[in-house]
Amino acid sequence: MYLSAGFLNCDYYNCLLMARLLTTLLSVLLFYSCQTRSVTRISPDTQIDLSGRWNDSDSRLVADKMIDELLSSERYKEYAQAREKKPAIVVGLILNKTSEHIDANNYIKKLEMAIYNSNIAELVEAEEFRDKLRVERSQQQDFADPATASQWGKEIGADLMLFGEMNSETDTNNNRRIVNYITTLFLTDIETNKRIWYGQKEIKKIVKN
Repeated sequence: MYLSAGFLNCDYYNCLLMARLLTTLLSVLLFYSCQTRSVTRISPDTQIDLSGRWNDSDSRLVADKMIDELLSSERYKEYAQAREKKPAIVVGLILNKTSEHIDANNYIKKLEMAIYNSNIAELVEAEEFRDKLRVERSQQQDFADPATASQWGKEIGADLMLFGEMNSETDTNNNRRIVNYITTLFLTDIETNKRIWYGQKEIKKIVKN
């Protein structure tokens, strides 16, 4: 059998192209197989700031600091003494007026935890969970043993509501950025609308790119 020169030339170039493709594919597979991911567990209390944006460490720091200032303030102490009991506090809305996406619910939970752990004030459930409790209480009236069903009209009414807002100010120059986060909280008497306490906490960060 005889093969023409044209057939040999075509077969040679096809083999060469296939060899180059295989070499490229093997190189890519080898590159990605050498890439490893390292995961290290750290303490949740460790402060880590990778992006310079607001993070969980900032939420915890501000919540603990502001609740401590609130409960140790003279105005709050005078209010509690006049009531002759631990005031019941409900945490309301915390508005995010910064340019970043900040999980306000996570921040609110840290404020609630600081209030609860203080043992100086009673914590009343906020709207979201309070409504779920009322649904459960309603269903108990129909399906639970009357001797064990939770009764209506036994809720503890909150004396005070804590609410506030978060703002940020940003200044940039070349590869540097300064962000100042400002958290403002208000504690108000629900019955009279009288403001009992007013506090503000700032966190300033310098970010270099």
